[in-house]
Amino acid sequence: MIDKTQVLDHNRAAWNQQSRGASRWCEAVDGDVIAAAQQGQWEVILTPTKMVPRSWFGALLNKDVLCLASGGGQQAPVLAAAGARVVSFDNSDEQLAKDLAVARQHNLNLVIEQGDMADLSRFADASFDLVFQPVANVFIPDVVPVWRECYRLLRPGGVLLAGFMNPAFYLFDHEAPTPREVLQVRFAQPYSDLLSRESVDLDKKARAGEALEFGHSLEHQLGGQIDAGFVLSGFYEDHWDNAATPLNQYMPTSMATRASKPLPASA
Repeated sequence: MIDKTQVLDHNRAAWNQQSRGASRWCEAVDGDVIAAAQQGQWEVILTPTKMVPRSWFGALLNKDVLCLASGGGQQAPVLAAAGARVVSFDNSDEQLAKDLAVARQHNLNLVIEQGDMADLSRFADASFDLVFQPVANVFIPDVVPVWRECYRLLRPGGVLLAGFMNPAFYLFDHEAPTPREVLQVRFAQPYSDLLSRESVDLDKKARAGEALEFGHSLEHQLGGQIDAGFVLSGFYEDHWDNAATPLNQYMPTSMATRASKPLPASA
């Protein structure tokens, strides 16, 4: 049986390989994007296509922001250029290196930390004003500890912005050797690469730069945030593209939430 550490190690190697390739999620922003952000013109994504409403962020100047599992030289440098003090925390060496390279090139207030998104114990309670996590929790077996950790390290009034896959995405076998337009319900939910398939060739997936994936229920995605103490204050769904999955023609494949850590009740 593959344990949590093996999942973490496999997915680190997979994302390092993707980052060395031409993945869309590994293309660092250029100087024009940074310059525009420094002038107040910026936008970022939590899901594949839809831009996060600017109203979800509030003022960023001198705010402490944790970009959680979002390395790759994209969102973290943009938020730093917009005036935030950013920590980019990711499992992948290569993805973190891209954030750091952009930060050094443009003298941005950004530092990197490597580790498991479900274990943020190196950070003290109430260390951040904002946690920003694009679709990434598909790469860990249990999402509930992530929400608990995010709640702990946010200051009262702080905000968690998170993107995640619609669990219905994992009903279907997107790797089946059938015509791509054919979708067949195959897997029970919640989905796990390790439990739902008869066998998983880790060596083959590693060579292809394919991470292990896990589909989490809405009870754990939305209910998990609420159980951690958050108050949900924003929600949207997003499509992907037909090349990524034919399911895109029929339904949104991802969603995003804005969740706040309540301020203490007044005496």
